[in-house]
Amino acid sequence: MSEAFARQWMTRQFASGHGLYLLLDSQPQQREIRQWLLQTSDFEHYRIFYKDTPVAELADNGPFVFALERYDDKRIAPLLARPEDNWGWLFSLPQACLCAWVEHWQQRLIIGARPHQALYRFHDNRVLSRTLAHLPSEAIPAYLGPTLSVCYWQGTQWESSDNPTPGRYPVPESPPWLQTPAPAEQTREIRQLNAHRFLLAEHEQAYADLARTQPPETWLRERLEQADEWGWQTPQQLAFLLIHSVQMPAHGVDAQWQVRPGETPLEHFERVSHWVNTMGGGAAQ
Repeated sequence: MSEAFARQWMTRQFASGHGLYLLLDSQPQQREIRQWLLQTSDFEHYRIFYKDTPVAELADNGPFVFALERYDDKRIAPLLARPEDNWGWLFSLPQACLCAWVEHWQQRLIIGARPHQALYRFHDNRVLSRTLAHLPSEAIPAYLGPTLSVCYWQGTQWESSDNPTPGRYPVPESPPWLQTPAPAEQTREIRQLNAHRFLLAEHEQAYADLARTQPPETWLRERLEQADEWGWQTPQQLAFLLIHSVQMPAHGVDAQWQVRPGETPLEHFERVSHWVNTMGGGAAQ
């Protein structure tokens, strides 16, 4: 299904008097078009989504929202031509409803409890597609909030979904969209991106020093593969491994970190963390 599907969806939304919007990720391959959209949009016609949130320091690496004044807006043609880049998604709202939409998703942005929190990648069209495919119809309004309709790349074709009852909804105590199973490959990608943003926000200088000697993406992938090998899967264990690895001179781990015969992942983690804390076997926390 070609980009004609997305254009037809935009035409229908525009004809119905709805506001049209683009939710754009800030991946490197989208930076040029993002800059173009910023230069050609009035201030009130875009939002830097992470601004004024607990992760404001990541604003430049987070999603941006742009109002589209025409159903045939030529500025997004490169995006529609390459949906496989997974740049985000299109959506429609009642007129003058963007502030409510931003507030809705900001309330759903941080998942988990301190100190084991993560960012929910709602702006990823793969997350949206998978979630809408698994959510029961009665759970969709609390997920999409004031959104009237969404149009997104499903992986092989364009799709659209309408919100049966748009409006303001509180975040459920146990959001059903967080129970959606993720494909293994996408889980790895999201975990690596979250690890990248964690180090960028909490240990920027050490991470920048590392990047001068080796590709950070490769280094991160190797650290996460090491965590998988050891069975360290909790946020506490992953943060511990990342922090001490990035701050060690060789950006590696001491021999004391290796698994001993018969050691469970928990026993291994407790031994290593005790050794680091009492013997100075790593960087200061």
